[in-house]
Amino acid sequence: MTASIPIRPPCPPGVCDCGRDALLQAPGSDLRILCLNRQEEKRLLERLENIQSLDELQRLQQRLYENLGIRLRVEPGYNEVRTMRGIAIEFQDQPGLCRKIRQSIPAAIRRGLEKRPEIAWRLLDAHDLFRDI
Repeated sequence: MTASIPIRPPCPPGVCDCGRDALLQAPGSDLRILCLNRQEEKRLLERLENIQSLDELQRLQQRLYENLGIRLRVEPGYNEVRTMRGIAIEFQDQPGLCRKIRQSIPAAIRRGLEKRPEIAWRLLDAHDLFRDI
């Protein structure tokens, strides 16, 4: 017998546009994203809020992709970066990625960057924004 993986319960009707039902019905679809239940989401958010370095943030991005199939991009925004809101945190479109998760993960990353602004400076430096200084 194969044990089924526990999946996230459905969002209330009309509240989310994640496409969970379509994902479940599509044959051969990647269901890893549905393994992110509320408890695991809280652990992830706590870990993102307490990042200690840019390397750790990049490792978490890689782990999100490996474990859940979430492609997350964190880089300086198109315009000036004066606050943590100027850092672009974007997800690649993916069925099953809940609206709440799309909001809570960037907010947790921004809180972590506000706690440790040197990570944001390293991120800016990694994208050569300080090259003319």
